[in-house]
Amino acid sequence: AAAGLSYVGAYVINTYKSYDNFLQDKYALLPAVIIICVAVVMFVIGLIGCCATFRESRVGLGLFLAIILVIFIAEVSAFVLGFVYREKVKTDVQGTMRSVFEQYDGKNPESTVVDYLQEQLHCCGVKNYSDWTTTQWFNSTGNHSVPQSCCRDDAKNCTGLLDQPQEL
Repeated sequence: AAAGLSYVGAYVINTYKSYDNFLQDKYALLPAVIIICVAVVMFVIGLIGCCATFRESRVGLGLFLAIILVIFIAEVSAFVLGFVYREKVKTDVQGTMRSVFEQYDGKNPESTVVDYLQEQLHCCGVKNYSDWTTTQWFNSTGNHSVPQSCCRDDAKNCTGLLDQPQEL
């Protein structure tokens, strides 16, 4: 379990590099760091449990049980806090994404991140392609189109024009 959590934490940190322009505060990596710390603690606790079992120590097994209960309570607390604050996180991320989409010009680093996000997640805009209609880039293109990264993979002649929404 500790190895699995370590992998998840490292994967989140590695993936963060692709999406860091969407997250304003650097505390976004805090969950990944916590996951890695929990993995280290789980490894140590697992060793305590194995040693206590091997030696048949009542005190060691009691300590192991107490630690497991504390971890369970912490997990339940984290779940409740995540459930309570999920809407705040959602609105914060959407607001930040909208500001990054506003900076899109097809050339700057934010544009590269937006294109990467849309291609990887097979999406267009924050909620849908109509989000592009309020951006400066949409009005400056002259033909009122969305970026090519909005086009579906199977669309052969996609131009990004809004008169062909089935290709977006």
